[in-house]
Amino acid sequence: MRFFLRRRPNPQRLRQQFLERFTGRTLIVHEGFPPDWLEELLKQPGGGGHFRLDTRHIDARHPSPVEAFVRDYLLPLGLPMPLLVQVSPPHLRVRHLTRGRQAVHPSEIQWFLDELDARHHATLSVTHAGFEAVPGMPISDNEAKAMLDHLGL
Repeated sequence: MRFFLRRRPNPQRLRQQFLERFTGRTLIVHEGFPPDWLEELLKQPGGGGHFRLDTRHIDARHPSPVEAFVRDYLLPLGLPMPLLVQVSPPHLRVRHLTRGRQAVHPSEIQWFLDELDARHHATLSVTHAGFEAVPGMPISDNEAKAMLDHLGL
């Protein structure tokens, strides 16, 4: 009888694979969507271009590079879900997509992306060992200022 032991994935290799695959992309990390939310997202310009990952389905024993990133660096931030992540090394910007304990309307995502460099809840800086988290604006602040400025409010 033969037993094959899988080696634990190398965290640095997983990080490198994640960055190679997702640099220049945005992720939406969630725990399921409210009814019709995904359908509405797909109606938005560019809405289908976001990589979506449901944290309820992360493979704990053999995570893919993106699953390892979410499990090891994103979830420990403790931000409300869903989350918007812009992968643009050397910094990854993170912003939650909730207001009043509910997901914002998908039409607001583009406004959030437009201001993500200046208005984010956390920055994950790429380091040799992984990612270093730096807090940003308060979790309670999640108005789309770019939209309010555009509307003259």
